Amino acid sequence: MHDLLDPMKNPVTYAVPFFVLSIIVELAALKWLDHDDNVTGYSLKDARTSISMGIGSIFFLTVFKVGTFVVYSAISTHLAPFHLPTDTWWYWVLLIVGLDLAYYGNHRFVHRVNIGWAAHQAHHSSEYMNFATALRQKWNPWFEFFFWLPLPFLGFAPWTLYVAFSVNLVYQFFVHTETIDQLPRPIELVLNTPSHHRVHHGSDPEYLDKNYAGILIVWDRMFGTFQPELQRPTYGLTKPVDTYDLLTLEYGDYAAIARNVRAAQGWRERLGYLFGPPGWTPPSVHLGDPVGSRTRRPEG
Repeated sequence: MHDLLDPMKNPVTYAVPFFVLSIIVELAALKWLDHDDNVTGYSLKDARTSISMGIGSIFFLTVFKVGTFVVYSAISTHLAPFHLPTDTWWYWVLLIVGLDLAYYGNHRFVHRVNIGWAAHQAHHSSEYMNFATALRQKWNPWFEFFFWLPLPFLGFAPWTLYVAFSVNLVYQFFVHTETIDQLPRPIELVLNTPSHHRVHHGSDPEYLDKNYAGILIVWDRMFGTFQPELQRPTYGLTKPVDTYDLLTLEYGDYAAIARNVRAAQGWRERLGYLFGPPGWTPPSVHLGDPVGSRTRRPEG
C-alpha cells in the first residue's frame, strides 16, 4: 500500500512537467503558427476550471486506489487460480492491452447509463479542446472498479493495474488537442489519435457516443462505435452547463437524478432515471433533464 500511494512510483508524477510544457507549446503554437481560425484555443476561466478539476481528482483517485486495492488484493491472494510473472515484457503488454479493453468497456458504460454519465459528463463539459481540457477529470471514478475486476482473477498483480492505468491516462492527455491533424494511416488505424478523440468530444449528432478508446482505437472498430472525423466537431454537451462552479460540474447531474427519482411514480421510473440512457424520461412524464446531460438515442 505504501508503494501504491508513493507519488514517486506513479508514472503520472513524471509526466506532469511534460503536461505543463505541452500546454505552453500549444499556447505558443496557437498564437504564432498558422492554424485554422476555427480552433477553439484557450479560455482562461475554462482552463482554470479544468486544471482545478484535475487537482481535485487526485484526492478521489487516491481514495479509489486504497479501496479497490484491498478488494483486488483479496481476490489475487485467495481466488485467482494463477499469478502471472510481473518481471517479463509480455506481462506488461498483456496488462496494458487488457486494461485498455476494460477502459473501453467502462467508458462506453458511463456514456450510455445515466448514473455513469452523471460522473463522466464533467469531463465533456468544456466547449474547448486543448491540453488543459485533458485535465478536466471526474471526481467519481467508482465504476472502474467493476470493469477492472476480471484482471486480478486473470493473474495480474493488483499494484500493476494502477501503473498501467497511469500509462493510459498519460497517453490520453496528448490526444486532447486541435493542433495535430490526422496522423499517418497505420497509426490512425490502430491507435487513438487527436483526430479520433476530437470526434469523441463532439456534441454533433453523428459524433455522439463514438470513439471510446483509451489507447487502442481497434476496440471501437471491432465493436461498432468508430466514427472518423468528417468536420470540426462542436465541443461540449448538447445541453451546455453554462457554469464554472466545480461542485455543479461534478455533482449537478447527481442532484438532478435524485430529484427525478424522488418524483418518480414507481420502481420502473426510478430505475429508468438511474440506469436508462442520459436524459431519459418516462413517456408520460417530462421532468427536467439532469444538468449538463446530453440528449441520447437508444444504442443500436
